[in-house]
Amino acid sequence: MKQVLQPLVLIAEDEPQQAEMLIYNLEAGGYQTMHAPDGEEAHQMAVEYKPDVILLDWMLPKCSGIEVCSILRSIEETKYTPIIMLTARGAEADKVRGLDIGADDFVVKPYLPSELLARIRAVLRRSRPATTDKVIEYGGLRLDLEAHKVSYEGTSIHLSATEFRLLTVLAEHPDKVFSRENLLDMVWGRNVYVESRTVDAHIRRLRKTLTEDGRKDPIRTVRSLGYALAGS
Repeated sequence: MKQVLQPLVLIAEDEPQQAEMLIYNLEAGGYQTMHAPDGEEAHQMAVEYKPDVILLDWMLPKCSGIEVCSILRSIEETKYTPIIMLTARGAEADKVRGLDIGADDFVVKPYLPSELLARIRAVLRRSRPATTDKVIEYGGLRLDLEAHKVSYEGTSIHLSATEFRLLTVLAEHPDKVFSRENLLDMVWGRNVYVESRTVDAHIRRLRKTLTEDGRKDPIRTVRSLGYALAGS
């Protein structure tokens, strides 16, 4: 059972030494941990225990990390759970694929424990935003910041925590053009290193979700500058 102020982190890692290192550092950092040695068990534990953050290795037996991420994003119990992919694969295409599937962040091995702890703190802040009882309505969008709900043109929209925060920033300042650097600071935080392409990947996912069933794209790309929420 989760304890207050001790977020639960599910570690999906098949290498015993890596798993032990992660468990030691996370518990020393004030987190509760649980370990899944393969993709199938990671899926089952995520649904059953509903962790606050999932550390998901790319190369897992039985079901790969990228497949597990896709599954978790498709089911109600875990669609908003922050997921950080851990991988030895540093290719830009792999990072983009992971973000497109729904990962909130992407950490390449080897990494410093302090870096990983900073990434975890960042995704927790994004998944637990300090919001007030506030509703934003603009151009067919309706964002309930307290209930963490979005509708667009009358249809309920399901977004990850990062996508929700990204859309909130745009909706709070409609028609204002945000550079990638602005969005990185406001959505991911100033103290966490995230590449600017991460913004593009999340904008792409956000657009895909919002424009399903023929709905118009509410996000405007301003060449060489960034992104803005367009008016109706």
